[in-house]
Amino acid sequence: MRAIVIERFGGPDCLVYKDLPEPEPAAGQVVIDIKAFGINHAELHMRRGERAEAAPVSGIECVGLVKSCPGGEFPVGAKVAALMGGLGRTINGSYAEYTRAPVENVALIESELPWAQLAAIPETYATAWTCLFRNLEIEAGQTLVIRGGTSSFGRAAINLAVNAGARVIATTRRRERFAALEELGAERAELETPHLSRSIAEAKRLDAVLDLVGNSTILDSLDLLRRGGRACLAGWLGGLDPIPDFNPLLQMASGVYLTFFGSFVFGTPGFPLSDVPLQAIAADVAAGRLRAKPSRVFAFDEIRAAHRVLESGEAGGKMVVVNA
Repeated sequence: MRAIVIERFGGPDCLVYKDLPEPEPAAGQVVIDIKAFGINHAELHMRRGERAEAAPVSGIECVGLVKSCPGGEFPVGAKVAALMGGLGRTINGSYAEYTRAPVENVALIESELPWAQLAAIPETYATAWTCLFRNLEIEAGQTLVIRGGTSSFGRAAINLAVNAGARVIATTRRRERFAALEELGAERAELETPHLSRSIAEAKRLDAVLDLVGNSTILDSLDLLRRGGRACLAGWLGGLDPIPDFNPLLQMASGVYLTFFGSFVFGTPGFPLSDVPLQAIAADVAAGRLRAKPSRVFAFDEIRAAHRVLESGEAGGKMVVVNA
């Protein structure tokens, strides 16, 4: 099979095409004929060698058809989505014609949507759904701030929150992107700054904050909340540096909740992928209630170009690669 391999750590040119053996079926795993896969920032960090774990074949998610499933958990030929479970980290991932994923990290996603559109759903929507409805416990009528709203993750979160009846305020670092956020359903956009709590009118009265900027803003996000409000840290658009000299006693707001979610836990006993209604999400996309159209679609032979766009910060949403 053809696969895209990290030949060495560095820039996009470190991604090379090689012929590798197809993965063999094994108990507790599913071999998937990959039709399309999403491009994620995690894969950029893997390619650069900025993560401790990076398998030769990158890629943390895909959609495709079941080629084999020794345990019988999924029928051969079924449409499925797969994400995490070591893909791209401890086992070869989705930058290939076939991959093998743990059964716990695979879900049925029967839909007539084209493969490119299906590929825009798994990682971003599963993660956004879990952050909103499990960690933040968002309800209709609540007011939510999404920091980093123009990222693919942020866009999915805006879609889901608005569809659930929440009032959404989204942030971006560029004023020219305000209109795009409002088109997604955000009530309004705000300019992202390290001290948003000093300028936003709803400071101290917000129900929830989904912080995708990261450690550089999470303490400020806690200052946005009402008593009993929740903040979920789930992204690092502002970089991976830790909070310097973090002291909760002196730096955290009182009476608010801080929670974290990383999609690498999908498939573990406490976070089964079956908890996420991917089938219902795909149905909402097909009905036009959610917008999961990829911002750009690349061919399998264009992986370096896709990574260059991602690195430039000009993705404009979820980018996907389709296997021809």
